[in-house]
Amino acid sequence: MAQLINFGGDVIRINSLKNIIEYSTNGGCTWTTRCSDASVGTFINLSVFGGELLACTSKGVYCSQNSGKTWSARCILTSYGSFFDIFADGSNLWATTSRGLYYSVNSGRSWCPR
Repeated sequence: MAQLINFGGDVIRINSLKNIIEYSTNGGCTWTTRCSDASVGTFINLSVFGGELLACTSKGVYCSQNSGKTWSARCILTSYGSFFDIFADGSNLWATTSRGLYYSVNSGRSWCPR
């Protein structure tokens, strides 16, 4: 099942068949491409934190400040392993990686093992 994120009045999802970010303004009745930037790798998971949209990709953690239109590398260090999932608990970010569970207190710029 596709992960759906409510953000800025839109519903946002990863279309994993096409590796694109899509959005809907009508509750998911129709979907429009928002981002098809292959340079960020394969989109895996989305999360909202501190007014930003964050994505786990096959190349690391990326952030978007414009509802997923463009993405900037937030953390692409391989020392954490491959990122599989990212989620927020209100004040911290958490991520599951191929090397275990990590948390971040600086919006995903660096990570500490848990």
